[in-house]
Amino acid sequence: MNSNIHDAKPAKKKTIQKNASVFSLNKIDANCLSLDQTLNNKEPEQNKLPSSALDKKPDASISLAFSREDEKCRLVGRDHFGQLYVQKPFYPEGPEVCHVVIVHPPGGVVGGDRLEIASRVGAAANVQITTPGAAKWYKANGHVSHQNVQLDVKAGGALEWLPQETIFFDNAEVELDHTVTLAKDSSYIGCEIFCFGRTAFGESFNGGRIRQKVNIRCDGKLIWYEQLNLAGGGMAMKSPLVLADKTVCATLIAVSDRTHTSELINTLREDADKLANGVGHLGVSQVKSVLVARYLGDSSEIARQIMLRIWGILRPAMLGRKAEVPRMWNT
Repeated sequence: MNSNIHDAKPAKKKTIQKNASVFSLNKIDANCLSLDQTLNNKEPEQNKLPSSALDKKPDASISLAFSREDEKCRLVGRDHFGQLYVQKPFYPEGPEVCHVVIVHPPGGVVGGDRLEIASRVGAAANVQITTPGAAKWYKANGHVSHQNVQLDVKAGGALEWLPQETIFFDNAEVELDHTVTLAKDSSYIGCEIFCFGRTAFGESFNGGRIRQKVNIRCDGKLIWYEQLNLAGGGMAMKSPLVLADKTVCATLIAVSDRTHTSELINTLREDADKLANGVGHLGVSQVKSVLVARYLGDSSEIARQIMLRIWGILRPAMLGRKAEVPRMWNT
């Protein structure tokens, strides 16, 4: 990642290569994204999960549906299987925005577990989804764990996906699939904070593997695709193009039809840079309707503060709503 966050020039085309074994955290430009779209629309076989993995029944799943009715966003559908639930919807901002918390009572995912989460946001509905605490992915014990997240937002709707941090224990084997389908004139803000190893306990991520795929489509067109294939203790963890020997990686992706001005981008960079205070690396980039902010460091707390600050600036600009830290993030 380019540590000079005030450099507004686009990076060269080499900054990202999706078919490589790891993703780059550097800025990207429009030409690079176009190349990515061409390559990944073909969906090469090595990027696909085995059909046997896709066919297996999940150990826990939840499917949510939201609709705007009489100027209020309501949770109108809730189906679950196994240990995934949502608490009662609440409305700290008033009836227009429905807040829900997805709860996984076991508190962690053991090797071989499979989780599926789906959310459908209806036209003009506004939803914020978060979690009550950090997600923990335990040692594999010879089995790969999976999580599949499918998010769908209809025209005029807005979804904020704000789970708390994810902790990968040493020797965890995890596959994450995150798909967002947006209609025209809809908005999405998603944030993920990954912690590799329990550093507070002196643990590093020296074994195992983390694979992640992120797909975002808007109006039927692929607008963002990236994948991570990170081997515990591998060269990528030290590479300046990937983790740069850091243990925490935070990513915020925002998609909106509204144009993000250069003034907004500069504000994001400057404010987040003040919070980082020279600790770690921060980058903010925009490719058409997609804005991406990434942070690399060694503190999940600093990563959380920076991501919340960026979200706090983006939310009023994108959604026209005051940014108040989600209640669960303060507990």
